[in-house]
Amino acid sequence: MSVDRLRLASYNIHIGIGRDGRFHPERVADVVRELDADVIALQEVQLGAGTFDMLAHLQAATGYASLPGPTLMHPTHGRYGNALLSRHSIVAHRRLDLSVPGHEPRGALDATIACGEGVTLRVMATHLGLRPTERRYQVQRLLGEVNADTHRGPTVLLGDLNEWFLWGRPLRWLHAHFGRPPSPATFPAGRPVAALDRIWVKPRACLGGITVHRSALSRLASDHLPILANLDLQRCRVPSLLGSMQSIAVEPA
Repeated sequence: MSVDRLRLASYNIHIGIGRDGRFHPERVADVVRELDADVIALQEVQLGAGTFDMLAHLQAATGYASLPGPTLMHPTHGRYGNALLSRHSIVAHRRLDLSVPGHEPRGALDATIACGEGVTLRVMATHLGLRPTERRYQVQRLLGEVNADTHRGPTVLLGDLNEWFLWGRPLRWLHAHFGRPPSPATFPAGRPVAALDRIWVKPRACLGGITVHRSALSRLASDHLPILANLDLQRCRVPSLLGSMQSIAVEPA
């Protein structure tokens, strides 16, 4: 069956702890249901191993397929990190280690998702470091992986980039490669002023728009608001668009 449109989301769930200080897994599941997205990248997710398994809870509550991307063993919250939820089949995946010595371990999930009739979507979901030097290394690494891959369908890079500097090198490199999409503010959830959560799509023509999900529940359930992107896969099937995808060199850090 042909799939012409997809909705993607990225959501830092803050370990399920809302702005009221309460740990409330069902509230997070309700926000995920509100998003009604086909693919959702999650950050700050408990992944079981001796503690609550938020990803298993969300999978059971929503019916999505799930993919864990642990990055560390948290002293309180157990196995912890990134995750993907998808309504479509995840046909291949790998974990990328983006850790910088001396800092909190970081990573990315690099997944291939089958979207019907020969169209596959490459999704790279990540949560970058707090320091500028970390983010420069991590974005270079991610763009190097994008450039090295032979995937011919659309590619999406999304997640919590922790990037406060609008003119910093990481954002310049990403805009140069993917184009400059809208970047609405997502943090803090009560009164957002910073665009920490981002979505890039290549080819740029596939991107139909980017919005922030601002419901009463999403303002309470986490310290980040979810960000959403609509993709038009019909545009991605045009050979001239796919053939125009070019790799770029990333300037030294």
